[in-house]
Amino acid sequence: MAHYPVYLDLTGRSCFVIGGCALAEEKVKGLMASGARVTVIAPDLTPGLGEMAVAGTVDFIARRYRRGDLRGAFLVLVVNQGKPVAEAVWEETRGRNVLVNTLDDVPHCDFIAPAIVRRGDLSIAISTGGKAPVLAVRLRQRLEGEVGQEHARFLEIAGTLRAPLARRWPDFETRRGLWYQLIDSDVLHLLRRGEEAQAFNRIEEILGVRPEVAPSLVLGEVGAAVE
Repeated sequence: MAHYPVYLDLTGRSCFVIGGCALAEEKVKGLMASGARVTVIAPDLTPGLGEMAVAGTVDFIARRYRRGDLRGAFLVLVVNQGKPVAEAVWEETRGRNVLVNTLDDVPHCDFIAPAIVRRGDLSIAISTGGKAPVLAVRLRQRLEGEVGQEHARFLEIAGTLRAPLARRWPDFETRRGLWYQLIDSDVLHLLRRGEEAQAFNRIEEILGVRPEVAPSLVLGEVGAAVE
């Protein structure tokens, strides 16, 4: 059965990670970046997770998972806990509208966790339906080289252009055509090279409106969060 791709709004949602290894830490960071309230259940933590627990940025239950731990959960990630824990979590969450993902255990998953490339508001998710996650990782690595921070900057600029563009060009089809012209132009290339003044001139030439945004950081020095 094919999975239905979707992006979840986790802002303020209660999410649990069962496991304290390095991979669990990666999962926690991804959830936190999405605005989730995160609880980690594990007897031991990586140094990074330990620092988060001490700082109070995540809640920490310092023991193995027990039935009843997941009250109020919206989403649960089970990382390297073995079949008995996977089955117990699955049993506890059935019929309670809780989404579960168990690493490398598709039968105990409500959803597949994709490989993700993030560039600001741009996110690209890659899934193999659980059949070959390493392929998704390799494709992600390839995209990391092709999709740069200029795409994040473009989205920042585009967000400020939508309202003035709609006022200048009320017809939707006209605006859509202009957006395609902009995407197919050299604007992304100019942004990649850090030539924002030239990029803004090009945008104004194509759209008839000029961006009004603060100067960017040097694009090449801005990191991207990748899961």
